[in-house]
Amino acid sequence: MHKIPVSVLIQTKNEEPSIEKCVAALSDFDEVIVVDSNSSDRTAELARACGAQVINFTWDGKFPQKKQWQLQHAQTRHPWILFLDADEYPSPELIAEIAAIVSNPSEHRVAFDIPISYYFAGRELKHGHQVVKRTLLKRGYNEYKDTGLVKLPVITELEVHYQPEANGDVGRTEGLLAHHDLDPVRTWFDRHNKYSDWEAYIHADPVMTRTVRAFKSDQGQRFDVVPFKPLAFWLYSYVVRRGFLDGRAGFDYAVALAGYYWQIGLKTRELKRSGWRLADYV
Repeated sequence: MHKIPVSVLIQTKNEEPSIEKCVAALSDFDEVIVVDSNSSDRTAELARACGAQVINFTWDGKFPQKKQWQLQHAQTRHPWILFLDADEYPSPELIAEIAAIVSNPSEHRVAFDIPISYYFAGRELKHGHQVVKRTLLKRGYNEYKDTGLVKLPVITELEVHYQPEANGDVGRTEGLLAHHDLDPVRTWFDRHNKYSDWEAYIHADPVMTRTVRAFKSDQGQRFDVVPFKPLAFWLYSYVVRRGFLDGRAGFDYAVALAGYYWQIGLKTRELKRSGWRLADYV
């Protein structure tokens, strides 16, 4: 059986609990590369034992961040790149769909948005709000632009919450990418507390708001301008998108994300009162 001519790039930093399952789910792909950020656990060792190539990435605090660095510097056998986190793996339907996409000589699209099958508090959410990531990219046609985000005081090495810019048509898959975080739920709140800092700095500066909004998904752009966003989001996720069908986990997820948007608003108002601007910071 021929392998799918796609190079999978897995982003890791101390992902020992997840990395073996992630790599094992990618056996249909011709090349799997773990891009590790100086893990202090056995992530790199386990990845190699599973047959993945491992390269190390050390961020210097400047542009480019991790994914754009890979597009510029990581040597891959194939032009099609699938970016994954260590707690993500493609469904069988998505694997078949990707195989069909990359083997089609008349395929004109250069990037694909992939909907996420999300797990929260140990349960797969089949309803409610659905995240979509532009994570299947054709090399040479996509770029994570320098938005100035690396100057923010809370920025990290990995591009989050904005999409790469595609120089060509963008498609969307039917198959899903499973996001199954094995960490305790408190880590979700730890991450989103940092994300809300990041978003607040952006929203407090009109220039940054306009710049970053252009690189967000259409869904993200729409939510950015919704009034009473925490309540609106809860109603959208739990009622309109029928998150209630996922039981207690659907309720908890809707509440958690509504609280996240409330944090962003609260922190943004605080920064605006202080007169914060990125130009003053740098």
